[in-house]
Amino acid sequence: MIITDTLLADRKDNPIKVGIAGPGFMAKGLINHITNTKTGMSVAVVFARTPDKGVAALENAGIDAERIVVVDTADEIDRASENGQVAVTSSYEAMTDCSAIECVVDCTGSVEFGCHLALATLAGRKHLVLMNAEVDATVGPILAKKFTEAGLVYTGCDGDQPGVQMNLIRFVRGLGLTPLVAGNIKGLQDPYRNPTTQEGFAKQWGQDPHMVTSFADGTKVSVEQALVANAAGLSVHQRGCLQRDHRGHVDELTGMYDVEELKELGGAVDYVVGSKPGPGVYVLATHDDPKQQHYLNLYKLGEGPLYSFYTPYHLCHFEVPNTVARAVLLGDATIAPLPQAPKVEVITVAKKDLKAGETLDALGGYTYYGECEKAPVAKASNLIPVGLAEGCVLTRDIAKDEAISYADVTVPTGRLCDELRAEQDETYPQEA
Repeated sequence: MIITDTLLADRKDNPIKVGIAGPGFMAKGLINHITNTKTGMSVAVVFARTPDKGVAALENAGIDAERIVVVDTADEIDRASENGQVAVTSSYEAMTDCSAIECVVDCTGSVEFGCHLALATLAGRKHLVLMNAEVDATVGPILAKKFTEAGLVYTGCDGDQPGVQMNLIRFVRGLGLTPLVAGNIKGLQDPYRNPTTQEGFAKQWGQDPHMVTSFADGTKVSVEQALVANAAGLSVHQRGCLQRDHRGHVDELTGMYDVEELKELGGAVDYVVGSKPGPGVYVLATHDDPKQQHYLNLYKLGEGPLYSFYTPYHLCHFEVPNTVARAVLLGDATIAPLPQAPKVEVITVAKKDLKAGETLDALGGYTYYGECEKAPVAKASNLIPVGLAEGCVLTRDIAKDEAISYADVTVPTGRLCDELRAEQDETYPQEA
């Protein structure tokens, strides 16, 4: 979105002020980027359950200690902003209620908290940018509906693979082609990885072992591809996607899909392991006009029927300010679910043999992984969305690699995520 740099330059003396929820690994990079490199944008407040971590994230960006204030209320955040200070608060409601900011960025990765934060952001009439793909995959359609009706933007972010794929889909559609595959390129796929096996890698890069595990065990890529499917109206070939191991260039994938099958599906999301250039994304598309096919061949895209388009990287937090600018200045969502029942669900699958009475742990843990499934199939078998699995207690033994249904568990009481999911299912009923 090149236009955003011009629009942000116009906001140099009146920058977009942003609230950051969660001072973790990605948030630190984002805070540093906005503070030191983005014209027309600034961080006004950081929400952190442990304020010292919020302070450390701001100091990491080079903000002087005397400019950082720990506060409890929305009024205190507003006063800090007026005085040229940056606030840290352990009250997310204070952040969403203050007048200082125009946009909240959720960097938490928590589904239940993400639901509370989303509704508080809505009540505070702020735009919401999600680096929390998990909450989006679980209750995105109903949240998007609420924000749209309020005249606010609800969006996933540029830089994360779903946003990069959606940008590429929009580009390809603008060329007059029909996207039939939206794909993600992974370097590793092993559904049985856990925080113990990933501890060393996580420590090397200063990341959370559970988050790193969700990357390795396929949960994260499944969540990401479900977001693309539900934003672009695509389906999936089979449970878990085709997930081919392919060590060549993504252009070679044009000969590896059945075009008629893709058309029957209405297009599909997928991912490959090992393709180049990684860790990018790809879109394979068709064009029905023979005259335009001739031009595409001239421009070195081949003879079809599938034409390959790809972005060779996804730059995570570096691109998130583009999303903020698009939301605040253009009213444009990078990626958001269509106002309909989801096409693809991420289901919960046992990572090992589990016993009755066991409690399912957090995403990227020891007990389950997530896989894409056609949403009507998931509905017909009453399968638990992976974003709602944490805290559920098994009522029977579950075999390794068995999908877990609501009939197999007792669901925790009083969760907002379940309430929103029920509202979503009622608003957008799924055909079983």
